[in-house]
Amino acid sequence: MSDINELENRVLESLKNVIDPETGVDVISMRLIDDLQVDDSGCVSYVFRPSSPLCPIAVPLAQMIIQAIEPLEGVTRQHIEVRDYIEASNLTRLLNSLFE
Repeated sequence: MSDINELENRVLESLKNVIDPETGVDVISMRLIDDLQVDDSGCVSYVFRPSSPLCPIAVPLAQMIIQAIEPLEGVTRQHIEVRDYIEASNLTRLLNSLFE
C-alpha cells in the first residue's frame, strides 16, 4: 500500500510543475485535477476539469498533464476523464486512445 501512496505523491508533485499558461498557476493549485487514484498495477486515473467549458487551452493542457505523469517510474497506464468542458466525452475518448 505504501508504494501506491508514494506513487500518488510523486504524481501530485509532478503535476505541480504543470503550469496553466493563461494564469501562471499550477493545475493542482487551480484544482483542475480531481479524484486522483493509483491502483496496484500502476494505473493512474484522474478527472481533468478545464477552467471553463470553452477553455481555449484545454487540449494542450491535458497533453501537458499526461506528459507530466507518463515518465514517472511505476506508472503503467493513465486514464483521464474530462468533465465540465464542451465535447468532454469526445476529448476523453481521444485522450484515452493515446494509451491503447
